[in-house]
Amino acid sequence: MNAEQSDTPKSGVTILGIFVADLAFHAQRLPGIGETIAGSGFKLGPGGKGSNQAVAAARAGAATTFISALGTDDFATIARTTWQADNIYPVIRECPDQPTGAAFIYVNDATGENAIIVVPGAAASISPADVDAAADHIGKARVFITQLEQPVAAALHGLQRARSAGTITIFNPAPVEPVPDELFPHCDFITPNETEAEGLTGTKVTDRASAEKAAAMLLDKGVGTALITLGENGALFHDGTTCKLVPAFDAGKVQETAGAGDAFNGGFAAALDQGMAPLEAVRFGCATAGISVTRHGTAPAMPRRQEIIDLLNASA
Repeated sequence: MNAEQSDTPKSGVTILGIFVADLAFHAQRLPGIGETIAGSGFKLGPGGKGSNQAVAAARAGAATTFISALGTDDFATIARTTWQADNIYPVIRECPDQPTGAAFIYVNDATGENAIIVVPGAAASISPADVDAAADHIGKARVFITQLEQPVAAALHGLQRARSAGTITIFNPAPVEPVPDELFPHCDFITPNETEAEGLTGTKVTDRASAEKAAAMLLDKGVGTALITLGENGALFHDGTTCKLVPAFDAGKVQETAGAGDAFNGGFAAALDQGMAPLEAVRFGCATAGISVTRHGTAPAMPRRQEIIDLLNASA
């Protein structure tokens, strides 16, 4: 047993990531440079991959802790109100001289597809020191998740800390950017989408065969299990022994896909925390994502545990 591990039973999900205020604009298309077009709707709400995943995990039944940094502005108030509503425990460093993060989200009226610009604000300063300050929360958790909206150095240190403590690690490499090779062996699970898988492996993912190729390359880098999310086609699971495509769930008309990946990761983590086997947990994550895309918004679209169970039972 590692020196940082203990015999105390682990429970809950701890997430390192960022919060941003989502400013979502609905329109038929994106405007060109120098062009102004009319939109059909606007909404301000909570977002950020890490925070969205925390809401998804909490609503899916996990005791959830969120590690991040905020400014002291109105957007920070939205963050704290969001976490309080879902009983998420915040471990937050306040930065009075920096703004809380924000994101521009374009949502296509017809398809629900999206394009996003993220400005992390205070969360861009998240460092390994913040991870060390929250080490106790990471060590007690059964599952740890991080992404790449905060600096890579913090993500790597979080994965190292979690792995040393015997906590299950999930790395969601979004948005994709170069990461050091030493990061991959600290990932029990890696959860890229098609674009992110291509960015990490150089293999363009267009179908199951190319997804399997990319997953195998991630395993070669030292990852325990590769989970490549494929939108409406589900998720490919590859752990070196079992390679299986887990289908997506049709829960109704697609309204918005911006939070689907976060719903999957949060639901998957909550399922692992509840003791589900990995493949069963992937199915739970797919059901979580399937419900989320039938609603507008990111964090507000995350389903409750009973809704997920009902969908799983109806699809059995």
